[in-house]
Amino acid sequence: MPIAQQISPHIPYLRRYARALTGSQRSGDAYVAALLESLLADASIFPKGLDPRVALYHAFTNLWKSVRLNAERTPGEPDERHSVDAKLEIMTPLARQAFLLMTVEEFPISETAKILGVSEAEASNLITQAGREIAEQVATDILIIEDEPIIAMDIEQLVRSLGHSVTAVARTKSEAVTSAETKRPGMVLADIQLADGSSGIDAVNDILTTFKLPVIFITAYPERLLTGERPEPTFLITKPFQPEIVKAVISQALFFDAKALASRVRAAE
Repeated sequence: MPIAQQISPHIPYLRRYARALTGSQRSGDAYVAALLESLLADASIFPKGLDPRVALYHAFTNLWKSVRLNAERTPGEPDERHSVDAKLEIMTPLARQAFLLMTVEEFPISETAKILGVSEAEASNLITQAGREIAEQVATDILIIEDEPIIAMDIEQLVRSLGHSVTAVARTKSEAVTSAETKRPGMVLADIQLADGSSGIDAVNDILTTFKLPVIFITAYPERLLTGERPEPTFLITKPFQPEIVKAVISQALFFDAKALASRVRAAE
């Protein structure tokens, strides 16, 4: 199959990735255009033996490492480097790429490693590094709703390793709601099935009636959330979980929550 046919379905997503990576619509699109021109001139830069989407992002990564395009804004273009978008700019480049590939583009760790040309262990370390660097910019207080002590302890350790603090570990709906009302966390990590038979879903819904904050469900019962019958969560992690995934999703949720807040503030100005 010609390369053009292999990559065409993936170009819109590559543009999204490039814009997030550069912090600029103009610069991101310029990198993608440069890649397409390079592929037309020399098809050998498109690696064989890889899934077409992985191969496309791998080729883009090689271009990104070898070329620096003009990232200045065009007249009238919003300054996308201010506020939250600037946080991606201060992250080390490889860690920033690993973070975006895994959290925004949803590549698994194995494919992220292939795209970046590193081992899976190195890719995991980069994700951890990226999470830590983002956490330094958007560190917050987190409420954990989990009735299994060992799991709660593991999650609390992950949260603290990213530089966040834990307001409380709640085992029931009532404990969770009371804690949220008194300590006002910046994020909730919630299980569904709680100690007294109450529901983490109900606890979160009650909390969200008072104030808005990002929520991540960590559960062995994802089917109770993925019913298609109600608004489904943006962030859902299935037990048993991988620590690297939890760290990455926490950072992603906080980063994009802050980004949405900044957008609302700019719109109100």
